[in-house]
Amino acid sequence: MEVIESCDSIAVSTRMRLARNFEGYPFPNRLLRDPHAAEQATEMISLISAELKLIDAFVLYEMKNISDENAAFLSERNLISRDLLANRKISAALVSKDERISVMINEEDHLRIQYFMKGFDLVKAYERVLNLEEQIAEFIPIAYDAQFGYLTACPTNLGTGLRASVMLFLPALSRRGRMRKMVSVLNKGGLTVRGAYGEGSNTEGDLFQISNEMTLGLSENHILNLVDMTVTTLTDMEITERMRMKAEEGLALSDELSRSYGVLTHCRKMDSNEFIARIADLKLAIALGWLGGEEKGELLMGRLDSLTAELRPANLNRLEGRKLSPSEQDVARASYAQKAIAELNLREN
Repeated sequence: MEVIESCDSIAVSTRMRLARNFEGYPFPNRLLRDPHAAEQATEMISLISAELKLIDAFVLYEMKNISDENAAFLSERNLISRDLLANRKISAALVSKDERISVMINEEDHLRIQYFMKGFDLVKAYERVLNLEEQIAEFIPIAYDAQFGYLTACPTNLGTGLRASVMLFLPALSRRGRMRKMVSVLNKGGLTVRGAYGEGSNTEGDLFQISNEMTLGLSENHILNLVDMTVTTLTDMEITERMRMKAEEGLALSDELSRSYGVLTHCRKMDSNEFIARIADLKLAIALGWLGGEEKGELLMGRLDSLTAELRPANLNRLEGRKLSPSEQDVARASYAQKAIAELNLREN
């Protein structure tokens, strides 16, 4: 089989985020020092909750009331950030039942409205997050300046307050050393490259989050077009590099990836780091046409992406219904992985 020449095998997910603040309330960093912080935070959380519940079914998580285990679970699923947890006294998150929407309250800004979707569709994601913002703004005045645009805690978010992100699976560019140079090029072009968990996180599993760095002075259309063109360019480069990799590394690479398949389907214990690396090998084997199944390659890779999230430590604890020791997690992860991969009915081509 040939290399999968499709953006769907590269663009894992799209995330759109708007940063907003309210008039009449101190920004979160000042609110933490305000003697009436608890009352003001409760008021904001109540107002936002009331508005969002008119749109969809949301679950409210007040950070001061949730356990460290639940916080880790939400963090592993990218629904909350470390900064939100740092502000536990005043912060909360509203998460939709399908986990496509996460509204963080009193993180760095009063509002961080996020919309997640599988695949690559910047316009759809932007329209969805804008609709949420407009619903809230009808009842709670947003801090805005005619010169600077939407006012935010960090100057890099001034203007539109829009961060458009796409998670890309780039094993060929990464493993052949091309991404190191591309990171520098992208940074100079006003974009940033991060790991799967955003700012401060390392890249893992050959996943790279591409997003705009600046918002001030740029229109929403400009930002979306910039990210769109960058994703298209990286997709073309990755497909070309995959074909070169397959042609040049052939048997040695096939053997390496097949070994990961063997380990995943027969191991008795596996830690999180090795699991993520082995799954990346499996996805690359599918992308190169060496492994296939009853479903299309892109769907198989999507299932493996979901499995990666489901078998992180706090998610494993949730599956097992108790807090596992690290060693118990490694055993459970191997068991769940074997069953899940067996259900994909993968075969060598």
